[in-house]
Amino acid sequence: MRHGGDGWTGVDWTRRDHDDIRRRLDRGADPESRRGGLPLHRAACIGSPEVVTELARRVADVDALENGTTALWEAVLSDRPENARALEAAGADPWRPLIGGWSPGRLSLAGPQPDLFATRGGEHGLSEAERVAAEEGGRLVAALGDIYYEGTGLACGAGIDAAEAIRRLEAAPADGEGLEGLLDDPYAYDTDESARIVGVTTVPGGCVVTQPWGYAPSTPGVLSRLSSGTVCYGLYSNPKSGNQGRVARDGNIEGWDLHPGGAPGRDDTPEHVLASYLYRRTAVGFACAYAGLRLTGARPVVGPPDAWVVLPPRDYWEH
Repeated sequence: MRHGGDGWTGVDWTRRDHDDIRRRLDRGADPESRRGGLPLHRAACIGSPEVVTELARRVADVDALENGTTALWEAVLSDRPENARALEAAGADPWRPLIGGWSPGRLSLAGPQPDLFATRGGEHGLSEAERVAAEEGGRLVAALGDIYYEGTGLACGAGIDAAEAIRRLEAAPADGEGLEGLLDDPYAYDTDESARIVGVTTVPGGCVVTQPWGYAPSTPGVLSRLSSGTVCYGLYSNPKSGNQGRVARDGNIEGWDLHPGGAPGRDDTPEHVLASYLYRRTAVGFACAYAGLRLTGARPVVGPPDAWVVLPPRDYWEH
């Protein structure tokens, strides 16, 4: 008896239940079904090595593509080394070029387990620039640590310090009892009051403008002013819809509706694919790295900053 539809109705891949998967397959579940994603891809991300092995021996092509990637790619991107090894043992090719020309194997060389696959010659190694980027990625992620930044807005400006950022924003110092109360409980204040208060901190490579309770630093009006003659990456970690990114260069907004910390897209450049891998699930790290900021800790993001300032009243959705 099939479990309805393609045989996968109600399956919980996170349980990593090998017996359940095997029973479903024996009763006719389609290992090639594309409803909700190929089963092997889903298992590679969150299943167990035993489930991956079971599915891999039932499919016609262990390297079948879904949205431009193989199950092995998904295992590497999801930090599932055991699943990656199970797929390689089942015949998956670690060195098949996929998004941005990267293969799962070469991408893994930039991650926490560079010896995940056996190399096949120097052509599969990282370039010097890629190696440097990978080393900085590991350092920056460790420096930021496991921070909580949901609801935070950031602007990461390259090549300008806090004083210059404050000058460009025409901001004034924020002080007094009102500031202390706001910092204690920003959500108790009216949005019009809290939205104009931001923190500014000089960091190696530039500066960070932060608002742990709102989106103001990521607005076009802030980014366009900060980015004159340089580049600035804005991030808002929206509690309702996830991480939202915006790029400004020399006063112009050139990228919006971006998703820092997410998986690379099939049309991404090689550089963007590497950055997406290095800062997977770390949107703050991605934003900082994009602007070339080399933070040594999380203080510029979560506070206290070098200075709290008040933005002048204006429509910051216009740039």
